[in-house]
Order: sequence, then structure tokens, then C-alpha cells
Amino acid sequence: MTTHDTPLIHGDAGPAVMIVPITQATAATFADLFIRLTFLCFIQTGTKRVVCPVNGEMIAEEGDLIIFPAGSLVTLENRPLLNAHYRADGVYFTHDLIDAVFADQGPGAAPSGIQIVRAEPHRPDQILALIQQTLASEALPLPIRRHRLLEPLIWLRHHGVRLPARDDDQPLARLRRLIEADPARPWRAVDAARHFAMSEATFRRWLAKSGHGFAKILHNTRLEAGLALLQSTRAPISQIALDCGFQTPSHFSDAFRKRFGIRPMAIRSTAIRSTAE
Repeated sequence: MTTHDTPLIHGDAGPAVMIVPITQATAATFADLFIRLTFLCFIQTGTKRVVCPVNGEMIAEEGDLIIFPAGSLVTLENRPLLNAHYRADGVYFTHDLIDAVFADQGPGAAPSGIQIVRAEPHRPDQILALIQQTLASEALPLPIRRHRLLEPLIWLRHHGVRLPARDDDQPLARLRRLIEADPARPWRAVDAARHFAMSEATFRRWLAKSGHGFAKILHNTRLEAGLALLQSTRAPISQIALDCGFQTPSHFSDAFRKRFGIRPMAIRSTAIRSTAE
């Protein structure tokens, strides 16, 4: 997920750290979301309910930090306050930075699940401020900026957070990474198979290891990309629909409602909706 206003720092293969403001006007539950990169979510207003296969149901409140390890498949609910929208700042870290701090927690380690660092007594907002300052310090040499971005991860480890490395070569992660790079492309199974240097039959057998077929992964990846753009940008919904590979806004809206239970418009705050529609 990217936005035009998002500060980031680049690595050799693209953005290494990305910070994304998230806004949501209406409470909604999002089932089976795939978190490909390590994601830190700093709650500003409202609460976030998460159902984690490892740690069960968890609630993060204002000021808390909730950590999603790479490869997580979760169900979550963002809950706005009565007179205020749900707001959070999300930070994505690529695998190379995570491995620099958590390398000893390899793929064979026990899964850590979703973890929460509470506002009190830990004050994770100070870590968010450090990340923001580092990303904004364009005058700093790139190696120093990257080194400073390891400090929040060291801080997390110091407070008992575990982030075992995930195998990014698994079929689900690899296919989603491919689709996320260009969700508007009219993807076919044969195109993806060719990308992975496989026959279509071999590709489908390989993909079956994930428990999902090509069409479902493509559909869910596009919808989740649309959800992220609705929460983090001012782009018109009609444009988001096209950018995520839907032929018409109504097709996107119907598919979104069927998957998440609400219309795309309900995600937006009044201020954003008035400028985007």
C-alpha cells in the first residue's frame, strides 16, 4: 500500500519503511486479512479488535501499539468513538530490517501471533515520533537513516515482542506480492504461471498448498488493496475501483459490501468523502 503523501525510505528493492495514516468513519469487521509485511499500528483514536489464531481476541485502545507479524492472517474490527473517527498510524517494515534485529527467531520458531504494547507504562507514541522524524530527515545519509530505523525494532525486542521470520517464498505470499505490484492488470492464471516459470497446471498445484485458488487470491488481494486506499488516501472511489482492477465502481462497491459487509463510502470520513466523490 502506498500513498502520494506517505514518507518512506527506500532500499535496493523499493520502500523499506512506510508510514500510512489510517482513517475510518464507521465500525466494520474485516475477516481474513493477509498482512504480508510486518505492520505496526499506533492507535490514535478509537479501538481495534483483533482475532488472532495464536493469542485469541485482543483489544487495542488509544495510545496502544499493536504489532502484526509478517504473514499474519487475521480478522479485525476498527471501532470509531461516538463523535470521532477511528484513526491510526501504520508503519510497514520490510523483512531485511526485521531480520537485522530478530534474525535468531527463524522460520522454525513458534509463531508469536499478534502482540500489543500498552500506552502505559511503555509510551509507544515516542517510538512513532522517532520513526516520523527519521523518515523526514532527508539531510541524513541513507545508511544513518536506516540504522536509526532499527532502534524502534530494538525497542520492541527489549519489551518482549517476538517477530519470527516468515517464509516469503510461500505460494500465497509470492502471488499476492505479484498482484499487489499491479492490481489493475487483467491477471490470468496463465500470466502468473509464466511469471513463476511454470506451466499453468503446475502453478495451480503449487498454489493449492495455500488452501486457496487463483481467482480467490486475486479477488481478495484487489479488495484489500481497495480497503487500504479507502482508509489512507483521498482518491475518488471510482479511481480506486479502477486502480484495483474492477471494471466499474459499482462492481467494486458490490464486491466490497459482499466481502466486508459495508459499502466503500462508509469507510470514509465526511471531510474526505466531500472532496473525493
